[in-house]
Amino acid sequence: MTDLYSTVDPAPAPQDTAIRTLSDARQVAEALRARMRYDVMGRDGVIELVLVALLGDGHVLLEDYPGSGKTTLAKALGQSIIDDKPDDAIAAFRRVQFTPDMLPSDITGVMVFDTESSQFHFRHGPVFAHVLLVDEINRTSPKVQAALLECMAEKQVTVDNISHDLDQLFFVIATQNPLDSVGTYPLPQAQLDRFLFKIRMAHVDRASELEVLSSWGKPRTRPTHLPRVHRDQIVQARALLREQVTVSPLMHETLVDLATAVRQDERCSQGISTRSLVQAIPALQTLALVRGRDFVTADDLEHLAIPLFQHRLSVLPGVEDPGQVIKDNLRKPLETLARATLKR
Repeated sequence: MTDLYSTVDPAPAPQDTAIRTLSDARQVAEALRARMRYDVMGRDGVIELVLVALLGDGHVLLEDYPGSGKTTLAKALGQSIIDDKPDDAIAAFRRVQFTPDMLPSDITGVMVFDTESSQFHFRHGPVFAHVLLVDEINRTSPKVQAALLECMAEKQVTVDNISHDLDQLFFVIATQNPLDSVGTYPLPQAQLDRFLFKIRMAHVDRASELEVLSSWGKPRTRPTHLPRVHRDQIVQARALLREQVTVSPLMHETLVDLATAVRQDERCSQGISTRSLVQAIPALQTLALVRGRDFVTADDLEHLAIPLFQHRLSVLPGVEDPGQVIKDNLRKPLETLARATLKR
């Protein structure tokens, strides 16, 4: 939950924005985390996963209830980023409400005819943003979902056979209601596999909800010790942590062993894809970074396994919790990893 009234950002002071060390990258992560925590109360676990997805160059699917603060979370993230190219067509944050009557051009953009120049020009759609909130992604038709799939997978849109590049930072936070399924178009497995995490959000605790109510309507000025970060800093931090956060070959073996076990589980009709294992590596590296380490541990995998893999499974009828399938099959690979680590 969150407060929705306006805040005032201090003007950014001139600074060296280069990211040279893991310490610099960690400061970027902590700056983003602090700003989101200031605007969104009682969601520390969700904020950490969103931060990991952003720096891990993935996308997030939130399964939540209405009024849970998802819009403010995405907006707080978007407003935490300083656009290094303010004159381009890319906004820091945009929100799209998906509806059954939408067309792909409503999100990607469309060619329009300029009568003065007698030429067609491309009008950019809302996907041209650093942070894009897609509300109720399963409310729109498969055609629109497929258009978003290209944006997420390739970071480009194609209109009239012409491709237009999205920003390198392009980050999608999509939501869907876990209860109201009337008039929805369930996401196909290929689309679900494009999301790094699926996060199930519960209601916040009593203390956080009371804090929201007590602070509602009061003017607030964001403290000066919560500065924004440059877009280029996030891109540099992504590249740096790939190079300098160590992932042991034993961790690669653990991921493959987990995938093999899940694929052989009788409760699954479709297991974990190789793409998901590849995407897991930067996610694990990012979690290690934000937790102050330059190496990935078994605890990182145990913490991320369910949000990483639960939505990528197709389970047989009667299996209610794909997350439990992941938990059950993770035990043995983690035990093998622990024994191999002790031998070293």
